[in-house]
Amino acid sequence: MADTPPDTSGSARPDASLGELLADVSKDLSTLMRQEVELAKAEMQQSASRAGRGAGMFSGAALGGWMALLFLSVALWWGLGDLAGHAWAAVIVAAIWAVIAGVLAALGRTEMRKIKGTPKTAETVKQIPDALKGQEERR
Repeated sequence: MADTPPDTSGSARPDASLGELLADVSKDLSTLMRQEVELAKAEMQQSASRAGRGAGMFSGAALGGWMALLFLSVALWWGLGDLAGHAWAAVIVAAIWAVIAGVLAALGRTEMRKIKGTPKTAETVKQIPDALKGQEERR
């Protein structure tokens, strides 16, 4: 019998033994799992990189905003101090900042819950059981 090129159509060779078929399935499954791990790594690296850049920019913005708010708060405290006394003015300004902090914490918590993680990996991993049964969805 002449050398025949390897079958790349995905169908089993009619003359393959059970051991060869199991070896092929094992190899294919191993390759699939490695590819899924690589996809997850790539998605996580991209997400982490973007998160790092965003966090750095937010840190700089936070410092600038904190300085502006500090001086605006002192000005408000000083202005209210002439009307209600400096002690009460300080309490009023602190209460305003407590309300703002609570609102920002609630908004931040909502945004953190929207983080998706690795959506492509999760989608393709869900397809593995059907692919093993030969019922994979072609795209």
